[in-house]
Amino acid sequence: MQLLFLYGPPAAGKYTIAKEVAERTGLPLFHNHLVVDAVASVFPFGSENFVRLREQFWIEIFRAAAEEGRSLIFTFQPEPSVAADFPKRVAALYSKAGGETLFIRLRLSLEEQLNRIDSVDRARFGKLRDRRLLLDLHEQFTACEAAMPEPRLTIDTGDVSAETAGAHIAGLVATG
Repeated sequence: MQLLFLYGPPAAGKYTIAKEVAERTGLPLFHNHLVVDAVASVFPFGSENFVRLREQFWIEIFRAAAEEGRSLIFTFQPEPSVAADFPKRVAALYSKAGGETLFIRLRLSLEEQLNRIDSVDRARFGKLRDRRLLLDLHEQFTACEAAMPEPRLTIDTGDVSAETAGAHIAGLVATG
């Protein structure tokens, strides 16, 4: 049982690559905006209830999946409103159930993030699309990424296609 925990900055292609991995492996894709958008429909992003409920939903999905021995793919953007120990607690749930968490870091230069950030397809899940806000939050995002557990794999998505990245990540599933 594996949890593929894909993380990286805004516009790095987490969802696009995760879809590619899901198609190649048959693993379900639990992308972060499924919960983020649901909770944000009621509570403002970053509010106390938003932060509490978002994490509660995430953790309960991981707990239930681990208890049933289900592998899955999760996308995540490290940012200050998420508890710093969240990734380690998720990995502990999978470890306790006899599984493993593969942290996969997707990297993208700030320049390329700015080129991609306002694309229309990012509006689908209420993703960050404001260039000024990205610039304002960039240092915080970078600090949160640096606090993540050691990745099994790092891919610069400015250098490879989603198909190539997806194939590489899918290869980890087959080999563990």
